[in-house]
Amino acid sequence: MSHGYIVDKVARYYAARLSEHGATARGVDWNSAESHEIRHRQFLHLIDDTKSSVLDLGCGFGDFVRFLRQSGHHGPFIGYDVAPSMIAEAKRIQHGCADTVWRVGARPSDTVDYAVASGIFNVKGDVPLDEWRCYVDETIEVLAQSGRRGFGFNVLSLSSDPDRRRPDLYYADPVEMLKYCMERFGRSVALLQHYGLFEFTVIVRHA
Repeated sequence: MSHGYIVDKVARYYAARLSEHGATARGVDWNSAESHEIRHRQFLHLIDDTKSSVLDLGCGFGDFVRFLRQSGHHGPFIGYDVAPSMIAEAKRIQHGCADTVWRVGARPSDTVDYAVASGIFNVKGDVPLDEWRCYVDETIEVLAQSGRRGFGFNVLSLSSDPDRRRPDLYYADPVEMLKYCMERFGRSVALLQHYGLFEFTVIVRHA
């Protein structure tokens, strides 16, 4: 199934957030800079080699590479985003970060050590739930193919309080997601849901 129209909707949504809030956590639809940093930190459970190559799918204005460099990582970094304005902002803000490449797109042509995606599954808008789930599964496959050593992603959790959920957001069952990833990618899978946010992070290492 082609999900081009979903990609277009996502690109317009995040371009609007950036236009409204600028290169801030709100500009990539997070509540705060603190929660943005907490999400970044979970991927260090995957990226444990400071020289490894990393791809960030849905990189926004490139804040993850800033975080990685401050954490001691100095390997090659490639950022992809479907919103051209996000990539333009990433190039402007992160121009001082060495060994970085920025591309517009939803399907990377690159293969790296580790591929990650943060927040790209959350805002489904008015897309029917079944279609969005299919889009999520296909994007997870893209991540799996892009990271030769492993990949990671986060998603809002159905274990969050029902009264806090919004109809335009997508929430996944952590148990079902863990089962899916183990059946699809093997047993080297970890699910992190201990960091105080209404979401979880999945870390997958390839055999």
